[in-house]
Amino acid sequence: MFVSRIPANTASILHADLDSFYASVEQRDDPRLRGRPITVGGGIVLAASYEAKAFGVRTAMTGTQARRLCPDLIDVPARFEAYTAASRDVFDVFHDTSPVVEPMSIDEAFLDVSGLRFLAGSPAEIASGLRTRVAEQVGLPITVGVARTKFLAKVASGVAKPDGLLVVEPDRELAFLHPLGVERLWGVGQATATKLHERGIHTVAEVAAMPEAALTSIVGAGMGRQLHALAHNRDPRRVDTGRRRGSIGSQQALARRRRERHEIDVVLWRLVDRITGRMRRAHRVGRTVTLRFRFDDFTRATRSHSLPQPTAATNTVHATAAALLDQNWSMLETRGITLLGVSVGNLDDADAVQLTLPFERCESDDLDEVVDAVRDRFGRSALQRTVTTSGDAGVQLPMLPD
Repeated sequence: MFVSRIPANTASILHADLDSFYASVEQRDDPRLRGRPITVGGGIVLAASYEAKAFGVRTAMTGTQARRLCPDLIDVPARFEAYTAASRDVFDVFHDTSPVVEPMSIDEAFLDVSGLRFLAGSPAEIASGLRTRVAEQVGLPITVGVARTKFLAKVASGVAKPDGLLVVEPDRELAFLHPLGVERLWGVGQATATKLHERGIHTVAEVAAMPEAALTSIVGAGMGRQLHALAHNRDPRRVDTGRRRGSIGSQQALARRRRERHEIDVVLWRLVDRITGRMRRAHRVGRTVTLRFRFDDFTRATRSHSLPQPTAATNTVHATAAALLDQNWSMLETRGITLLGVSVGNLDDADAVQLTLPFERCESDDLDEVVDAVRDRFGRSALQRTVTTSGDAGVQLPMLPD
C-alpha cells in the first residue's frame, strides 16, 4: 500500500472522470451514433450521452420517460465486456502517468502527481497530457480536476464536465467553492439538499458561515461535521493505492496507416524500456509478458508468454515481446494495428525472488543499472536507446554535465 504525502500548499491531486462512460464507448465504437442522443440499458437508463442529457434524460429513468423527453432517442443494449476493456485501457494510461493511483469506480480515479514535477511538468501539464493520451489511445473524452484536496479535485472535475480540465490553485480555493450549490458537497443528496433549502441555505458559502452546532441540528451530528469541514475545504485524506499492482504496463496509439515491422519495433522498445525502468525503480520483477493490440475497427487482441524466471531486465522482456510480435505479425499487417500495449504481470518483490544457479550477472543487468543511474541523476531524457531513433540496438549517450 502507498499513501501519498502531498505538500499542504500544492494543487497536485488529479480527479480523472470519463464522460458518460458507457454511452461514450458506444459512440466511439459505432460512428453512426456520434453526435446523436443515445441511452444505454433498455428498460432502465444506465447511461445517457450528452446529446440526450440536453433533453433532460438522466440515468435511472425508465426508457419510457426518456423517450417522452427525447422522441429521437436511440437506445442500445449494454456491452459490459466492451466497457471493462475500455476501462482497462484508461487505467493503463493512469498508471503510466503516476505510480500513485486510487481507483474509485470503473470510470474514475484519483492520481497523486506531487512527486513528478521535475520528470513530467506541472500538475496542469500532466493533467493535460493525460487527457490527450486517453483521447488518442482509447478514443474517449475525459475530464480532469486538479486541486490540493481530493474533495475539491472531484468538485473541479464535476464543474469542468464534459471533456474539460480545471485547476483550482490553493489561493483561490474558497473563491471557487463557496458560490457553488450545496449539492456539490459530498453526502448532500436530494433529501439533505431539501432540508438545507427549507432553511434558506443554497450555497456552500452559506454552509461555511453556519456554526457547526447549527448545521448538525439540521442534518445530524456526523453529516454536520462532514459538511462543515468540506465547506472550508478541510479534507485530510490522501490518495491511497490500497494494494500493489499485479502488473505494470504502458501503451501507445498509432496513426491509421500501414506500419513496417521495424517501425513497430521502435515503439516496442520504447514501451519495454519505460516499463522495465519503472519495475526496477519499484523493486519488482515479473514473469508474464503480454502484448495488447487494437485494430482499425476498435476490436482488440492479446498475446502473452510466461518466462521460467521473473525478471526486470529490459533486453529479456523485449526479446519475449518481440517474439510474440513476430508470431502475430501477419495478423497485425492484415487488420491494421492502431494501438500497441505491453505489460509485465505475475509481479513479485525483487528481493523475495530466489536467484538460480549460477549467480553470474549478465551484461544486460549491468547496462540496465548504468541506464537507471544516469536517468536518476540527470533525468529520463539524458539517455536514450538508439533503437528508438535510428533503428540500431544499444544506448545513446548525449553530453552530460560534469
